[in-house]
Amino acid sequence: MSNLKQRLKNREQIIGTMINIVDHPDFVKIFKTCGFDYFIIDCEHGYMEYSKAAAMIALAKEMNIAALVRIPQASRECIMRFMEMGADGLMLPNTDTAEQARQMVSYAKYAPLGNRGISMMRGHNGYIPVASPIEYMKKANEETLLIAQIESAQSIQNIEEILSVDGIDIAFMGPNDLCQNLGIFGQQDNPLYIESLDKVIAASKKAGKYCGTHGMNASALKKWIAKGMTFNLYSNEVSMLMNDAQAAIRTLKG
Repeated sequence: MSNLKQRLKNREQIIGTMINIVDHPDFVKIFKTCGFDYFIIDCEHGYMEYSKAAAMIALAKEMNIAALVRIPQASRECIMRFMEMGADGLMLPNTDTAEQARQMVSYAKYAPLGNRGISMMRGHNGYIPVASPIEYMKKANEETLLIAQIESAQSIQNIEEILSVDGIDIAFMGPNDLCQNLGIFGQQDNPLYIESLDKVIAASKKAGKYCGTHGMNASALKKWIAKGMTFNLYSNEVSMLMNDAQAAIRTLKG
């Protein structure tokens, strides 16, 4: 399983990226070589098939890079499938209430914390026979990361209640949707947006949990790292590929 949670406890800075559309497993190797700590397969906006996601997650285990999934909804079927593949964690978009957070925990965590179904010969344990299922389930509960994505004024208002849910580890800001919901789309320098992120940082520290955000610009992301965000996401495979290609074309044709 992933050691991301222990690294967060050690106050390490964790940086990942997102997979939007490219489903080739070699991207796992590329991300590992680049130095990313984790990647998130976007199954909210994206359309990756379950079998493709399973292949990437399986390779990630072999490459020692954490693989997480942004799920489309907190349904039992969806959560169970990704957890059985061996996902190191899940991100729930639009987590506006503590009840939504509890629903994700219920399906993703084994008893007594949740009610995850038990099947011990799956991708999540590499098909290795489990000598002590109870100990395995306890370890899985401890190491699996569950992320509540904060993307609305309601989620900001409820942030302390969301982070109080046992099993939720990280509050993760969704900049575009949050700005849109606040009526300031495209204004990530707006005081209302900055105040919202500061409130999440403070609530995370109070709860003894973690927070982060998604940035397409590394320099801008460093501002939030300096403020105490330790689980952050830089760009995605499409943007990184296009940015480099466009820069090269400008240079070559300039």
